[in-house]
Amino acid sequence: MNINKWFRFLVFISFLLGNFSFLPNATAQAQELIQSQVEIVKAEVLEVLKQEVREIPGTDTSHSFQEIRIKILEGEQAGEVIILENDYLNLKAGEKFYLRHEIDQFEDRELYAVFEPYRLPALYGFMALFVVCVVVFGGWQGLRGLLSLVASFLFIFFLLFPGIMAGYSPILISIGVASLIIILGSYVTHGFNKTTSAAVVGMIVTVILTSGLAYFAVHSAQLSGVTSDEAVYLNFNTRGAIDFVGLLLGGILIGLLGVLYDAAISQAIVIEELNRVGPHLSRSFIFKRALRVGREHIGALVNTLAIAYVGVSLPLLLLVYSFNDVSLTLNLNREMFATEIIRTMIGSIGLVLAVPITSLIAVLMIVKQKRDENPVLLAEEKAIVEQLDHTHHHH
Repeated sequence: MNINKWFRFLVFISFLLGNFSFLPNATAQAQELIQSQVEIVKAEVLEVLKQEVREIPGTDTSHSFQEIRIKILEGEQAGEVIILENDYLNLKAGEKFYLRHEIDQFEDRELYAVFEPYRLPALYGFMALFVVCVVVFGGWQGLRGLLSLVASFLFIFFLLFPGIMAGYSPILISIGVASLIIILGSYVTHGFNKTTSAAVVGMIVTVILTSGLAYFAVHSAQLSGVTSDEAVYLNFNTRGAIDFVGLLLGGILIGLLGVLYDAAISQAIVIEELNRVGPHLSRSFIFKRALRVGREHIGALVNTLAIAYVGVSLPLLLLVYSFNDVSLTLNLNREMFATEIIRTMIGSIGLVLAVPITSLIAVLMIVKQKRDENPVLLAEEKAIVEQLDHTHHHH
């Protein structure tokens, strides 16, 4: 799907959001959508003519209202100066923004409204700062990580999105794209070696197992995947061609990749280092010590994953919290809240599974079969284990 299609899709969504509450019925909305032309152009505020606080009709909520004089900067009307009413966000003289220009051919009129602030300079600035920080402090490894990140987004935009929009199974497409992201990202960032290969295999196995668990969880909880306005509009825009349950499953898997990558790579590297400093140690010993490290990692990452989901879903959680007249169990049963619980639980389970799975695969691939039956070595390992466990117990 090219950029123009994405832009037209965003315009379509913004048009629906801007007009939904003002149209008398669905038929009139469809007529206006068909017979109207919408253009999004950049504009600049020349002067704020009036600014006051008004109460939104039918509510006790106050909102800022402005009357501003603006200059259109692009499009067929570039250079024209107009006056419009703005009740969307506060703008200042000299500030640039995106203007929605609608030509209603059915009623022969033109409508202007503030669409969005002009955020691109801030976005580009922080993106540049991010790149500088990664390159300066991460060096060559950080640069390879950036290349991996770019490749991941290319896979998402040019494989995942078009595949889903074309009607393919979202869960199968997501597994395939996740696997490509894992393979390419791992080898680009960490190079071609046994350690990276062990992490890659461990991640792919974990993704497959997690996808099966997610499928069972979503269906047993009877989740539809349609819990937001975006999903509703997407359903109408695609005429019901997208499987939203599959889309929810795919989202869970893609969201898991970040922390899964961290856990798998860490476990593989731990096993590589243990094998390097103790080449005489047996596979079983290294596996147990790696799990000891993995447990600590799990504790930190599970907390990170759960808090990250809370941060993303904060408005939803506040909305549920505001339902004072509804019991907690009923709130938990709501699909919008149940979806986030399932998403968090499945992601956390996948993260936990990644540690033993990757550790086992890494031990088999990295650690050579040694003198496991040697009683002297086994006694040494047992003494080390007892000492470590004793130290950990006292701490």
